[in-house]
Formats: sequence, structure tokens, C-alpha cells
Amino acid sequence: MIYAYARVSSDSQNLDRQITALTPYVSDPRCLITDKASGKDFDRKGYKMLVGTAETMPLLHDGDTLVITSLDRLGRDYEAIRKEYAHITQELGVDIKILDMPILDSCKEQGLEKRFLASLVLEVLAFNAAKERESIKRRQAEGIACAKAKGQRFGRPTIVKPENWLEITTEWRNGAITAREAMSRLNLKPNTFYRLLKA
Repeated sequence: MIYAYARVSSDSQNLDRQITALTPYVSDPRCLITDKASGKDFDRKGYKMLVGTAETMPLLHDGDTLVITSLDRLGRDYEAIRKEYAHITQELGVDIKILDMPILDSCKEQGLEKRFLASLVLEVLAFNAAKERESIKRRQAEGIACAKAKGQRFGRPTIVKPENWLEITTEWRNGAITAREAMSRLNLKPNTFYRLLKA
């Protein structure tokens, strides 16, 4: 059986382009599964129908093929995609056809060649996962450096003590007023009041 999977990240995005590309590969429209959900993880209704959950059996079975337009339709985290790809191909025994990467199409291969292609994909994904992590760290560092150069400060904003801080807190420390009254007169919330005391 051939299944297809299409995903966009949000309800405002359109699945039409992917559906048009995938429709020729499925004999039954019900075999084309879609999600409008983020690729940050695999907690998606349609995707879980394909691979199954602890409570449900997967649609995909040994010998089936899963067609996707591109690898990032599975997800955005390369390390997670690598694990999911291994689960689909090795544990479920399903071929994955990636339309924009025909060189990695294992559907026509058998035995050693199929295992080689699966290993190749996993190595590419592992490499991309490491590369993506490095890229994210670099972009974060560059963004922070740029923001600091413009004078942007990070962390909680500095809270200035009210002018009557010393007077009110002295009364509170001496037991003349309650903490609640002190906060009220200082116009401070409890967490801010106690943070200033620690400071």
C-alpha cells in the first residue's frame, strides 16, 4: 500500500501544492494524510495515524511506501527526523519516497542496496542535525552580539527602589507595619518587594 503525507506549519498555510504533487502516487484519497501543525515534534494527529501510538495501530505496515514531497515535511529537527526515519524504515519496514531527493528512493532497490540507501539517509540526517545545531548556536551568538552592540540589555529589567523605600522598609522591619501594608504604600507586588529586599 502507498501512503502520502503532507504537512504545513499552521492553519494559515496551504497544503494544495503538496497535495497536487502527492495525489498521483496514491490510489485512494484516504491514503493521503495531512497535518497543519508545527514540525518541532511528531505530536501530530495525522502523523500519529500513520506510525501509530501506544493505543493505536499504525496505518503503515511492512512493505508499504510513504511518499513525501521533501524531508522537512516530516519535521524540522534533523536529529528527531533521523530517529523517526530509522523507526519507519527499520522497525516498521516501510520505504520512504522523497520527491525532491529521488537519489534516496529505496523503493526500487532490494537487499544490500536498500540497506545502503537507508544508511546513507541516516548519515545525511545525522550530519544535517549537527550542522543545524551549529548554525542555530552561531545565529544566536551573532544576534546577541548585534543586540548588545546596539545597547540592548538582557535579563530582567533593573527595578529602581521607590523614593520612600528606606522609610517604609524600616517601619516594616521594626514591626510598625505589616509586609502587605508596606507593599501597598510602596506600590509594589510581593515578588518585586522581596526581590528588592534580597538585592
